[in-house]
Amino acid sequence: MQLEEREKLEREIQELCRRGDTAGAVERALEGYGQEIMRLMASVLHDYERSRDAFSLFSENLLRGLSGFRWESSFRTWAYRLARNACYQVMHAPAGREQPMSASKIPDESIRPRSETRPWQRTSVKERFRALRESLEPNERMLLLLRVDQRLSWEEVARVMSEGEAPLSDLALKKRAAALRQQFQRIKTQLRTLAQEEGLIADGQDSGTTHV
Repeated sequence: MQLEEREKLEREIQELCRRGDTAGAVERALEGYGQEIMRLMASVLHDYERSRDAFSLFSENLLRGLSGFRWESSFRTWAYRLARNACYQVMHAPAGREQPMSASKIPDESIRPRSETRPWQRTSVKERFRALRESLEPNERMLLLLRVDQRLSWEEVARVMSEGEAPLSDLALKKRAAALRQQFQRIKTQLRTLAQEEGLIADGQDSGTTHV
């Protein structure tokens, strides 16, 4: 989605909220952001059914929480935070939960099960880099997805990845963003080492963020 399209979508969602049409705002949000949020969940969870469950939980929390959203960040940033929390809730859930949400609301095409082909059997270098990234821990994959794939600013990433419900102060937000930036650099270093071990890049060559 281009910047102008995203800004238009944000205005439409906010206007629906201002008019008190929470259901309409949620429907518009799912139309606009549902695909990219589901792709994020599928990449983090690596499981078709759990991704559907997480999206269902995200949608429920979005409907319940939207009236209390204070617009201190973009709607997209807040939605990603809800999506992150839904992923972590599903990861730590003892068993599956029912999905009251209509299946038609869940963008299935975004979460078709991935190939189980092992990294060394993949012929595409890009796919082999992707396999290395998917070997990371879920929170590390989340960080890369937010920063590299979705191109959130560091402060937006910090809002999404922050713990607790209370909003961060400006100082705390900057510190959190700096810490995440350092973690991001460590992950890049780790991936570069793995790529060298796989023979994807030569020693001293930078794998680049296009492959991360």
